[in-house]
Amino acid sequence: MEEIRRAAEAYYKHLPEEKKKSARDTFEAMDENEDGKISLREYVDYLKTNNNTVFTHPSLFTALDKDGNGSLDFEETIVLYYIMQSGRALICQSCNTFLADVYFSCNQCFCLDESPSTYDLCCDCYGGKSFTHHDDAIFWDNYTLLSRSRSLALKAPEQNRRNVLRKIGTIVEVTSMAVALGCSIM
Repeated sequence: MEEIRRAAEAYYKHLPEEKKKSARDTFEAMDENEDGKISLREYVDYLKTNNNTVFTHPSLFTALDKDGNGSLDFEETIVLYYIMQSGRALICQSCNTFLADVYFSCNQCFCLDESPSTYDLCCDCYGGKSFTHHDDAIFWDNYTLLSRSRSLALKAPEQNRRNVLRKIGTIVEVTSMAVALGCSIM
């Protein structure tokens, strides 16, 4: 989770002022009793009201609560804002926990247009073979998938390369918009 937290802090620092204000407004809207922190109840109520139920998973709140005090301050909600904007709200398909760090995805599910899910697993479930998926599944970690996707696109014939990279960009864009609107893509 620390890598996501660092990415979120860097993301926030580079946001235009109106987006920073939007993040602050979101925090204030969640903080129903205006005590400067968000309880689990306030968090869940706000997200359910705004159709963002994919973010209400208890493991996500726990992961966001860096100091473990049972509530979120503004700095902790910056991470939530980043996750919501980036589409990074992924849950392990086996143990149902938030995927905060490196995770594994089924290569076939990731690459095939027909698959509605990338079948993502935490390292413990993948390493412990605590999952059931199709027999010929090949799993790669998220960094390898991203790197291989770009490598494959760059190996495409030059006249197709731009289209392949554009398609990857469109997939990432649509996924981010869908998640930001509260749609689950898992």
